[in-house]
Amino acid sequence: MKRKQSGFTLVEIAIVLVIVGLLLGGILKGQELINSARVRGLADRAIGVQAAYYGFLDRYHAVPGDMAADAATSAIGVTISSGGDANGQLDSPASAEWTEPNALWEQLSKAGFIAGNYIGGDAAPNSGNNTAPLNPFNQPMVVGQTADYMGLATTVSRLNVVLGRSTPVDVAREVDVKMDDGQPLTGSLRIAIDDGATFGVVGQSDSNTACQIQSSNTYNIQGNSQDCNLVYIF
Repeated sequence: MKRKQSGFTLVEIAIVLVIVGLLLGGILKGQELINSARVRGLADRAIGVQAAYYGFLDRYHAVPGDMAADAATSAIGVTISSGGDANGQLDSPASAEWTEPNALWEQLSKAGFIAGNYIGGDAAPNSGNNTAPLNPFNQPMVVGQTADYMGLATTVSRLNVVLGRSTPVDVAREVDVKMDDGQPLTGSLRIAIDDGATFGVVGQSDSNTACQIQSSNTYNIQGNSQDCNLVYIF
């Protein structure tokens, strides 16, 4: 007697392929939605920090972070543990590069301009010490008066917010397109330098060629770097 051979029909194979396609489409769509949320998160943080900085300056007539701790305590009405030298600018000297940038977050948060309750201090911020806000990739942000950003022309020290490391290059590009000119070396949104930043590794990006292409002023999407860092210049 001949044994009947079993197998999948064309209809069954088609159904399986459709299911696999739907699953893959859902995964890709989910990743796209996650990246879109991260792009919006970085852009919103940059604009929010800028608004908070100028809001504080307008209300208290002092630079947040640069304002002395006792003066900030008196003005805000809550205890402020850290502050600066009240010289009218946000300083980051090599001997105390974190004092005023960390005080900025404490003063902004306790004055109600940003969410959180930051503690100030002189330690470099990280994901667990509550001295600075974190970007969507769990890396600290920092505000300073620095020239730690790339540019086609000679850069000068300008007030900026470093949006934080661990940003994939495709996300960095989308943030730049959303907020600026889509180019890493020009405009108000730039790629951070890759070495010797005022704030050390917190203020740096992956190697220049990994995140951007110098000659054409474009983001190196093909390089697929997962450690770019953006600087938003006020």
